[in-house]
Amino acid sequence: MSSMENYMGRDLYLLQRRETGGLLAVCLLLLTGCGNMPEAETFSVMTYNVRQYARMDRDGGGEADDAKPKEAREAVIQLIAAARPDVLALQEMGDEIAFSHFQDALREAGLNYPYAELLQRGQVEVNLAVLSRFPIVSVQHRTNDWYRIGSAKVPVARGFIDVDIQVSPTYRFRLMNAHLKSKVYSPLGQTEMRRNEARLLNKAVRDILEETPEVNLLVVGDMNDDYASAPLREVAGRRGGELIDLRPLDSAGDAWTCFHAPTDSHSRFDYLFVNEGMKPEVIEERTRVVRDPLTYKASDHRPVIGVFRSAD
Repeated sequence: MSSMENYMGRDLYLLQRRETGGLLAVCLLLLTGCGNMPEAETFSVMTYNVRQYARMDRDGGGEADDAKPKEAREAVIQLIAAARPDVLALQEMGDEIAFSHFQDALREAGLNYPYAELLQRGQVEVNLAVLSRFPIVSVQHRTNDWYRIGSAKVPVARGFIDVDIQVSPTYRFRLMNAHLKSKVYSPLGQTEMRRNEARLLNKAVRDILEETPEVNLLVVGDMNDDYASAPLREVAGRRGGELIDLRPLDSAGDAWTCFHAPTDSHSRFDYLFVNEGMKPEVIEERTRVVRDPLTYKASDHRPVIGVFRSAD
């Protein structure tokens, strides 16, 4: 074969490769939606009652100097580190010192949250906190809400954390973190106290939606009651300001989030609610309750995780 024929054969081979490659590229475009923009990035939010992550009087000695047991602290950190949430909403966090130790433990586990808020109200061991990988660009915590039961004027004991988080230059959401009155006895009626706190939480939601109808709003926390209860009907918006319960499940299909050892009972007390504006961003198949044996060591609650697309 002459060298001219060699050159012609090589050119024909290269042309065939280009044509085949072009056809393959067209096929790939068809398979991926004809060159549509890639799916928006996602972010995750975990809500978790870490059960008195604080120094307090655990041994009855009269001094608030007993830390949460080491095994329980390590279990909390391991559960969070395994999930690696982008935003972490906490209930029952301790004071600044306990919160600082908690952040140090997270960093040692490979998690760094440069933005953080701690709302201290009342008892030192039941504070609210938020940690975020993304900038917290606005803070408007609610600490001055009161209600009346008979002649008693009662404050919302733990307040509500209220922050705006900038996930990307084009996506922001508003996060409210709540921990409603526990089921511990009160002469005022613990259910009625919780219902009033829930009503004030939803009033805050209504105010936000009226002021900024386009907002992406996520309301999370330990509501200390079942979904069918009067307090949860208030949270969800019986008076307006409707919120959507995401009702996450664990890998076995269970929705419970709290284990009460004295009665050997399971309940769903921990919630993720969104408004209509944020509902389209929910990735339901990845939104979940954590199922892990460590949860029993860490707290009487299980972490709940919501996953969202960072695009309206």
